[in-house]
Amino acid sequence: MSREQTEVGAAKWWGWGFESKTYPLDDRPQFWPYLMRTFKLTEITSCPRVEFDQVRLPPSRISDRTLAGLKRIVGNENASTAKHDRLTHSLGRSYLDLLNLRWGNIRNPPDAVVYAKDEDDIQKLLKFAETNRLSITPFAGGSSVVGGVEPTRSRVFKGAIALDLRRMNSVLDVDQVSLTATIEAGISGPELEGDLNKRGFTLGHFPQSFQFSVLGGWIATRSAGQYSTKYGKIEDMVEGLTMIAPTGRIETKAVPASASGPELKQLLIGSEGILGVITKAKLRIRRLPEVGRCEGLMLKSFGSGINAIRETMQNDLIPTMMRLSDPDETRVSLMLSSEPHEFVEKLTTKLGMWMLARLGYLSPQACLMILETEGKPAVVKAERDEAIRACKRNGAFAIGSGVGRTWLRERFELPYLRDVLLDHCMLVDTLETATTWDKLETLHGAIKESIETAIAEMGVRGLAFAHVSHAYRDGASIYFTFIAPQVKGKEVEQYLRIKRAATECIMRNGGTLSHHHGIGKDHAPWIREELGANGLALVKAMKEQLDPKGMMNPGKLLGST
Repeated sequence: MSREQTEVGAAKWWGWGFESKTYPLDDRPQFWPYLMRTFKLTEITSCPRVEFDQVRLPPSRISDRTLAGLKRIVGNENASTAKHDRLTHSLGRSYLDLLNLRWGNIRNPPDAVVYAKDEDDIQKLLKFAETNRLSITPFAGGSSVVGGVEPTRSRVFKGAIALDLRRMNSVLDVDQVSLTATIEAGISGPELEGDLNKRGFTLGHFPQSFQFSVLGGWIATRSAGQYSTKYGKIEDMVEGLTMIAPTGRIETKAVPASASGPELKQLLIGSEGILGVITKAKLRIRRLPEVGRCEGLMLKSFGSGINAIRETMQNDLIPTMMRLSDPDETRVSLMLSSEPHEFVEKLTTKLGMWMLARLGYLSPQACLMILETEGKPAVVKAERDEAIRACKRNGAFAIGSGVGRTWLRERFELPYLRDVLLDHCMLVDTLETATTWDKLETLHGAIKESIETAIAEMGVRGLAFAHVSHAYRDGASIYFTFIAPQVKGKEVEQYLRIKRAATECIMRNGGTLSHHHGIGKDHAPWIREELGANGLALVKAMKEQLDPKGMMNPGKLLGST
């Protein structure tokens, strides 16, 4: 059985995931009253979205002659200017993307969508695009939350092509001696894990977008999974990769390590489609874990939880995950708890809450930690014991495996809640960063203040909360969610004010521009500050060498610098 199963169904063109799924709040009776109290609202309003038939796209700029040329390369069924194909490849899933989809405001759809079957298709397509002055935006899961897949309808080009890679989704080879697997870049998370699991292996990479994002997108954005604390980010899992650029093919040597000059592979990882199309990768895989344990602990402060994670990471017995919610996220998690139905469950919950309150673990500063360990039994015991010791030194109280089971069951479900909130006129989005341990708590407080101040400046009350999830010996990432009532008629201005304030706060206080979401077009205005003038010039030189016509995903990563 696969470690992660997914269902099959029609995807929403206007929101996250499958049409058949939502995030039900009927059995979570505390959530809406909590938001109403927090935001001082007297009612929850509704914001209907447009229907598919109401959406009007700008006409395709692709001529019949050019479309015929595309079809000669990939086949008649694999090149389309149909409305559904263009609409579903027009935007990612950022807050602004979702607003525009719900409003039917699609300004930059691709002029055509092409589905590649293999590397030969891609090589021919790039040559054709160069000759016919077409831009190319690689597209697969479409889960970017930083504007990474929206085409640019520039006058420099006669048309914009969305290149969909999801038909290149095969596991080509599994080396059971070296523990590597060569896999095509269009494979989704469930497809990849399903195939490897049947053979007794796992990649161990589970971003929240796991069910819909694909390998090529993970590599192009330097993705992090929920278990990256133990297994590393995607750049740690890639042994070698292949990229097709407008100037030709690049294949990095697949070896464990090398001192043959700067590591070319790492220059290509994180390139976000601006250099070429990642077509396949050789990945470092692992044997399936024999046992696993996921449990909850409560701590009396965010600082004590941070210290517990730092001490664990610096003792070299690394658990699979230590996810620490700040006080506000802990409170929101409690408000999202399902109502117990059975008498014993109700009694157990009531007694548990009474005990936590009596011991001081339900104070306004209390924080929830999810601890997960997996692997061989002896390894799991050693890693868990070390983490528990560090947590208890910092005042943690164990609350059992129930909260861990709930987190595992719902960890890919929370993005569906965003659609529910948007249905009720709520602004909701996320952002993330990383810094060293000495700056982490200060940075957390500064970001929270910057977001809530920016929300208040628009005349409404809001809430910003965060968790620490990806940890290292020297620091960790912080992942923020923020929610506020939309300011009618100023929804875009409201969001941009918050995003700018938070990003500038991150840059002032020693954080990185992105830990795993990437740059896209949304973060591009700060890329010079992140990389420095010479670093930015180096990336530009790489683009000029591999993509001299600037046709690959224009406007992303480098922006207009």
